[in-house]
Amino acid sequence: MNEQQKSPLASFILIILIFIIGWQSSLYYYNTFGKNEYKGTNKQENQIDAKKENEEISANDVDLKLLFAVWQKLREGYVDEKAFDNQKQIYGAIHGLVESLNDPYTVFMTPEESKEFQASLDGKLEGIGAELTVEDKNLVVVSPLKGSPAERAGLQPGDIIYKINDDIAAEMSLFEAIMKIRGEKGSKVNLTVFRKGGSEPIKLIIERDSISLASVSWEKKDDDIAYVSINQFSDNTKTEFQKAVSELLLTKPKGVILDLRYNGGGYLDIAVDIVGEFIDGKKKAVTIKQRDDKKNESIFSNGTGRLTEVPLVVLVNNGSASASEIVAGAIQDYKRGIIMGEQTFGKGSVQEVESLEDGSSLRVTIAKWFTPNERTIDHLGITPDRVIEFTEEDSKNKKDPQLEAAIQYLKSL
Repeated sequence: MNEQQKSPLASFILIILIFIIGWQSSLYYYNTFGKNEYKGTNKQENQIDAKKENEEISANDVDLKLLFAVWQKLREGYVDEKAFDNQKQIYGAIHGLVESLNDPYTVFMTPEESKEFQASLDGKLEGIGAELTVEDKNLVVVSPLKGSPAERAGLQPGDIIYKINDDIAAEMSLFEAIMKIRGEKGSKVNLTVFRKGGSEPIKLIIERDSISLASVSWEKKDDDIAYVSINQFSDNTKTEFQKAVSELLLTKPKGVILDLRYNGGGYLDIAVDIVGEFIDGKKKAVTIKQRDDKKNESIFSNGTGRLTEVPLVVLVNNGSASASEIVAGAIQDYKRGIIMGEQTFGKGSVQEVESLEDGSSLRVTIAKWFTPNERTIDHLGITPDRVIEFTEEDSKNKKDPQLEAAIQYLKSL
């Protein structure tokens, strides 16, 4: 990468795939597409110097003779001469190089893909509303957005998408799969999925729709218990949450239930703000660890603490990811409340996104985050203090044993 062409890097969690079909969030040190939007807690502290001191490697240090030899053989001997395109083959080699890391969050996009991706960011939010990832070369559902077409159709966290219409998903890159699933409101996509514990494929016909981004809602439950649901940590979440807290405090609640189920994440600073409402004083909310230990940093809560004295239950499931896990992990580490539900997803990696000279772009995992007690989130997630399952049978019968358990726990205090 040409260091001279880099703009200052800005640190924030980007809800990235929701603009395409759903949402997949990560902390980004972000300078792509000419944007200069900052969503971190302290710009100077969170900026990353992308230059790797004392680790510069020139092209002369890497033997690329084999790669060039294969390229030459293909160019001179492949039966269909018209099928060979120099630039296409170079991009293919780069894709292979990036994919060899087996990290679904480290991605190369060609100029066309980057342009289409940017158009998705700038366009209307229409799709099925599901966060996707790749695990063991399978296209896997992280979480359907609450109230989304994906959730209404019955798509669940952990579902493996085998086919998109008639195309096998495992033969596509994550980006290609996303672009096949996204589409205009009113159009339909056919998904064939395999579910854990099931032997037969499930076929779902999902009608795409505008994706609603309602962030926070709350209501009063039995015995003056306040139930607060956060769907994602977006631009509006802080304002909506503060409003909800102001309103629920007027009811003098005996307990609060914070529902983070199916919350795939969002902006880091918003998650830290939420932690700050439940924990007294300025406390470490998350630690970001990089390859170079000198660049590790901790982000602290703001110390607002309006709900520090109210008994708390946090609900999570395997659709709770990224920023949701930061909140749940901090609450658990400080023993501020009880975490109930199911094991969370385990998305705790940090990406840097950078535009390249020809309009292509590269997203690279450069760090991981940890809870205040130095517990890793990535690939492990957060284990609830009380594990309570939510079965398909519960869903069919419109029961919510996790919410019921939270209410009963708070009632018993």
